[in-house]
Amino acid sequence: MIQRVTVPTLFPPPVYAHASVVEAGTRLAFLAGSVPLDAEGNLVGAGDPVRQAEQVLANLDEQLRAVGSDMAHVVSTDVYVVSGEPAVLSAVWEVVEASGLSAGPHSSTLIGVACLGYAGQLVEVTATAVVPG
Repeated sequence: MIQRVTVPTLFPPPVYAHASVVEAGTRLAFLAGSVPLDAEGNLVGAGDPVRQAEQVLANLDEQLRAVGSDMAHVVSTDVYVVSGEPAVLSAVWEVVEASGLSAGPHSSTLIGVACLGYAGQLVEVTATAVVPG
């Protein structure tokens, strides 16, 4: 259902694929950005990008289950982190790597940004996933 491609002539990516190919006719879910808010709308992990990343991925897992999918069926993510520091981006990436997303491995982009939508928000993840039959 999902063909994950690591291009041998390119630098090998750390725990993600260069591309994911999904056959036409497969159901896809395009998930809105998962954010570090709890069910009551409270920010989780104020000032802590790693704790926020954990909450974001827990919320992403909930989103996926709600549409009949899971982390192993994610084909692509964009990971947004409010930071220009490679060490902070790497710390967030370690959380992504430890999640079920790396089982694919999925295609991903890690992006340092100036700000995100909620006050105090440091991490957000958007995703596209296959919804298995």
